[in-house]
Amino acid sequence: MKKGSIIYHFLFWLFAYIFWVFIFRNGTLVLTHAITIQFCYLLFIAANYYFNTLYNIPQVLNQKQYLKFGGLFIVAIAITALIRVPVSMLVTLYVFKVAGAHFDYLNIFYNSFVNILFWVGLILAGKMVGEKIRSEIYIEKIEKEKAANELNFLRAQFNPHFLFNSINSIYGHIDKSNKPAREMLLSFSELLRYQLYECNVEQIELDRELNYIKNYIDLQKSRIDERIQVSFCDAQIGGNLKIAPLLLITFIENAFKYVGFNEGKDNYIKICLTHQESQLIFKVINTKDGCISMGEKSSGLGIANAKRLLELLYPNKHLLQMNDQEDIYEVTLTLDDV
Repeated sequence: MKKGSIIYHFLFWLFAYIFWVFIFRNGTLVLTHAITIQFCYLLFIAANYYFNTLYNIPQVLNQKQYLKFGGLFIVAIAITALIRVPVSMLVTLYVFKVAGAHFDYLNIFYNSFVNILFWVGLILAGKMVGEKIRSEIYIEKIEKEKAANELNFLRAQFNPHFLFNSINSIYGHIDKSNKPAREMLLSFSELLRYQLYECNVEQIELDRELNYIKNYIDLQKSRIDERIQVSFCDAQIGGNLKIAPLLLITFIENAFKYVGFNEGKDNYIKICLTHQESQLIFKVINTKDGCISMGEKSSGLGIANAKRLLELLYPNKHLLQMNDQEDIYEVTLTLDDV
């Protein structure tokens, strides 16, 4: 557990302990006796609570194994109630030093079972109700964000047919001898077509995504200093691999946007994609101005969005590493189960 979570749990059990000592204190017992008895109960109740929250609920109840869950729940309480019988005897004889005390074992077990069952059930019920409320608040927040995003998307929409007709018109007016300009416009048209018509899915074939990336790289090569070397290697990735669309392009855009040129040094953008043992490893390295850090040059909004996208689409299945050195910026993204 995280440090904050440990402190929260500690404070919860501390307040519960104090509550039990002073609210449920038997008037016939001195305070020290109440403290000792309630501490023993605290241990057994906490043990049952963590058994259920760490194993019984997530591994059994959430798998809809209701009979098994109920059986384990009762058995665990019965075991702790049974253990409390000799504990109660030892405390009475050696802590309270009551000589010749008579013990009703069945009564001790019954009282222990009822008390532990009541408090474990109450605490677990409170926890589950709290989680339900938090879950509903989170779902409501997500729904609001989704509605806002859809609204923003609709507001940002343009007529794709008008756009492509405009591109075709511009293409027709470019002199046929100006081959680079015509090829750039065609590449730009392909990029738009991919974004508008092919990216409305959660997963897309990696080959199609790679084709988009290559078109983007070819388009960007025409605008940067020709002395900056650009290389792209996909290691002949094969198979029917799929990936979230437009996931990698943010890091490539970042490299082209902030690539620096240093006199007397090799200046480059290196992009590499490999697939090893169900892991997709994507790496982008670019030279940069050694006097300026990437954090100073960029607000980082695109990278922040990419991180959020990774959290949503690849939870616990990705590793993003960014290395900002004096004259080189490197990004390595590893995706599992691809």
